[in-house]
This record gives sequence, C-alpha cells and structure tokens, in this order.
Amino acid sequence: MSNTALYVLTVLIWGSTWLAIEFQLGVVQPEVSIVYRFLLASGLLLIWCKYRGLSLIFKAKYHLWFAFLGLLLFCLNYIMTYHAQVHITSALAAIVFSTMLWMNILLARLVFGIRATGKVVAGSVLGIAGIVVLFAPQVEALTLTDTTLFGCVLAFAGAASASAGNIVSQAAQKRMLPVVQTNTWSMFYGALITGVAALVQGHELNFDATFTYIASLAYLALFGSVVAFGAYLTLIGRVGAHRAGYAMVMFPVVALALSMAFEGLALSPAIAVGTSLVLLGNLLVLNRDA
Repeated sequence: MSNTALYVLTVLIWGSTWLAIEFQLGVVQPEVSIVYRFLLASGLLLIWCKYRGLSLIFKAKYHLWFAFLGLLLFCLNYIMTYHAQVHITSALAAIVFSTMLWMNILLARLVFGIRATGKVVAGSVLGIAGIVVLFAPQVEALTLTDTTLFGCVLAFAGAASASAGNIVSQAAQKRMLPVVQTNTWSMFYGALITGVAALVQGHELNFDATFTYIASLAYLALFGSVVAFGAYLTLIGRVGAHRAGYAMVMFPVVALALSMAFEGLALSPAIAVGTSLVLLGNLLVLNRDA
C-alpha cells in the first residue's frame, strides 16, 4: 500500500473514532473499556497472523520492546487522554494533543538525529495554528480553573506518551521487527498493563451489553486499532514519526466534517479558515521534498 493510502486510511479512521468513543463512556470505566478494546484487537491480529503463517515467536529482549511500546501507546496514552476529557472539552483536548506533532519532531531529532526541513516546520506551525483557529470559539468560553489545568496536563501527558511510543515503534522497525506481530504483542501487553491499573484502582470489570457499546467496541478494536495503528505505524517506519505525526492534526478536521454531515454543525468562518490552514500545512509536511 502506498504512503498516501496509509496516511488517508489513518486520518479517516481516527477522525471517525470520536463518535465510537462517546458510546464507550458511561457504564464501563475508561480503563476497563481500553482493556476490552486491545484484548479484542490483539486477538484479531493473532488470528490474522495464524491465517497468514506469520511467526509470533521472538526472543525475550524483543518482548521488552513490545511491552514498552504497549505501555506507552496502548496504555498510558489512552488512560490519560480518556481521563483528560472528563475535565476538559474535546476541543481543548484536540488542541493540546496536536502538540504531539512538535514532540515527534523533537524526539526524532534527539533519538535519530533527523532534522526537520523548513517545509515540515512551517507545515507544523500552520497545522497547529489551524487547530487553534478551528476550536477557538469553543475554548473562549472556558474559565481557567484547577480542573481545566489538570485536564490539560493529562492531555499533554497523553500526547507525550503517544509521541514516545511513535519513536519506539520507529526504532523497533529499524531493528527489522515486523509491524503486524509487534502490534499483536504490544496491544496484548498494553491491555494487560491497563488491566492491572484498573484493578489497582478498584474498578469493576463489568460490561455494557448494549448494542451501541458492543458495536462501538468492535469498531474501535478492528478499525481504530488493528487497521489504523497498522497503517500509521507502517507509515512511521517509512517516512518517520516527524512527518507521519501530522495525522494527529488532520483527524480533528475529519471529526468536524462528520459532525457537519451528521449532527448539523454549521460551517463558520473559524472552521473554514482553520481547515484551510491545516490542509496547507498538510501539503507542506507530506511533500516528497519536505
């Protein structure tokens, strides 16, 4: 699959997962839903590996890589992001989480010595500026309280964990660890670690047997996890985390487009200007010469 196809697939799927996540909140604690999501996702990947004859046998040292990636990308990232949205709006969370793009650029420089080109830096500035413009009307009414500040810190920590996970994935691929098998083990370890965290916090391992919860869980596991993470992490291995990370700026735009299509959200000047900035930044970051 081409890099463009991988990128578009990632953006479209993750841009739609916000709808599914809404149906996950309520009856079941976020940590428990995360456990179900990644246990199901790793199970689906296990079946795929067996079907394709892909070996899941790796040396113990590689399992440390898998567990570390699972901790960063499939555990801490989601726990902190879910809880952040208890304290702040999804709009503010999107703005804070978009800083992951800068984190990827910085970590790629520190870990791999990859210097971002002028186009990538300019595109990143435009992208984050676009996100701020998009959600400014929703954020203006917010009051800076201790709760809001705490939610922002959680969102920022979630973005940092995800960015570190991106770098670990890129490093693993440089060691020729295959993406599918790596995701299989990492999602499994992420689910186990999250399960331990849930039990330590005293959360009940309950289940919401409604159609909406089950359907959204299936969508998040199959498309939001198996397909999207497979596409995104493959893209990281090909173009680097500093460029692939622009997907984090693009998927709020998709989410807004879906909201306009299905929830009656009206097109406003902020949406028009913000989307234009994000798309322009996208062209700069993903340009072949960038």
